[in-house]
Amino acid sequence: MKLTKLLDGIVSVSSVHIDGVDIKGITLDSRKVKKGYVFIALTGALEHGLNYVQQAVEQGAEFVIYDQSGSGAFDLNNLNCSRLAVNGLALKLGALADRFYQSPSKALDVIGITGTNGKTTCSQFLLQLISDCGVIGTLGWGGIEGIKETVNTTPDALTVQEILADFVKQKKQTVVMEVSSHGLQQGRVNEVCFKGAVFTNLSRDHLDYHGTMKEYLNAKVALFQQPDLQYVVVNADDENCEQFLAVTEKQVKRWAFSTKGNISNSAENIMADEIDFSLSGMSFFVKWQGQRVKVLSRIVGDFNLENILAVMTVLLAEGYALKDVANKIGALQPVSGRMEAFGGGDKPYVFVDYAHTPDALEKLLKGLRRYTEKTLCLVFGCGGDRDKGKRAQMGAVAESFSDQQMITNDNPRLENPEQIINDIVSGCLNQTYKVIQNREKAIQTVIKKADKNDCIVIAGKGHEKYQDINGIKQYFCDQDVVKKALMEWGG
Repeated sequence: MKLTKLLDGIVSVSSVHIDGVDIKGITLDSRKVKKGYVFIALTGALEHGLNYVQQAVEQGAEFVIYDQSGSGAFDLNNLNCSRLAVNGLALKLGALADRFYQSPSKALDVIGITGTNGKTTCSQFLLQLISDCGVIGTLGWGGIEGIKETVNTTPDALTVQEILADFVKQKKQTVVMEVSSHGLQQGRVNEVCFKGAVFTNLSRDHLDYHGTMKEYLNAKVALFQQPDLQYVVVNADDENCEQFLAVTEKQVKRWAFSTKGNISNSAENIMADEIDFSLSGMSFFVKWQGQRVKVLSRIVGDFNLENILAVMTVLLAEGYALKDVANKIGALQPVSGRMEAFGGGDKPYVFVDYAHTPDALEKLLKGLRRYTEKTLCLVFGCGGDRDKGKRAQMGAVAESFSDQQMITNDNPRLENPEQIINDIVSGCLNQTYKVIQNREKAIQTVIKKADKNDCIVIAGKGHEKYQDINGIKQYFCDQDVVKKALMEWGG
């Protein structure tokens, strides 16, 4: 592609001569630069991409586009390449990437899912249910044949377009994307053409970044303002659902689902009733337009009913018949680290879940409480360098809805683990908790002391395969520790 074509109408190039310049690629990663590439340097949360510009040039970058903000500390006069400073480059990156990769999202049916909890579960369920489908989210990107790791729930704008272009090459028809509040506010999905948008729920999270719940809500609402939407799906049981519907253009088809009989007057309503939960799954009836069909699922957890209804509603919006949708739900498999079950039978029940917000933890524990014959035990912590205000709330929720609590490390990052634990404990009024900082030892201790028919929840990390301590990620897997401890459990 000609550089003039890439930049035309997106950034001003009057100060730089670029006529005739051909480019073979664009990248944010200096390690991926090849001869003829454009290196793009953004201002990041921790550092400016210009820290790596020399490496990029040495590897063949012939043109550098950089974010003017924060660039004053860098001497670029000796660089052996042309360069262009751009204000607000991060918000223009999506348009540049979309143009370079020839607008891949327009060749796909892209469904965006936003909300505090349930994004990963819903996206992974849809991946199982829709043929020729790709997914981008917390667990990574790929298809039913396999997932590749990503750094963020919603990757940077350049990576998003690159992945979408790859899906087009693979002849995928549909792509389900988890759309985080960070991703929306930072422009990571700019220029993505969304066919559908889904809102799962909203509760406290990421206030270290957004500051207030209002700003957090405003960030997520932006998904429902995308210009190419054909339909939207909301959770009618969430008090914020009407705010999402209110910003949607009139021609967009509206759908709402509820487990509590709530109805949206501006949407097509899907209802669940006669709901029965157990530690082996759930059953319920779903009602829509005079039809009533029974649904059976092996997915565990009360809150997963909302996730299942969300994906059923998406399929109805996509044109599937209700009876066919109900049959598909019966084949759903659990998602890694989302109410992932171990033990049972003659051993304690153990569930590994990603719940790391007060609301998610409360729903998880409430759901398991009614089926636990003996003691409900919880192993959890809070991440470092994240919203400190939720820690005491997590402690209060843990104490209120479980019998025993083991407080431990959960990615302390660069924070003092003891301080994180003290923040959690400040929300505990009783002395039902214990503290073991070493997460492996904490899990082993709780399982070793458990009785048959006790229920143990390992919360917070879910699918993650690392512990971030002092800024260093070390391999760690809750599931591995649980399996070993259950093998050694002696009753």
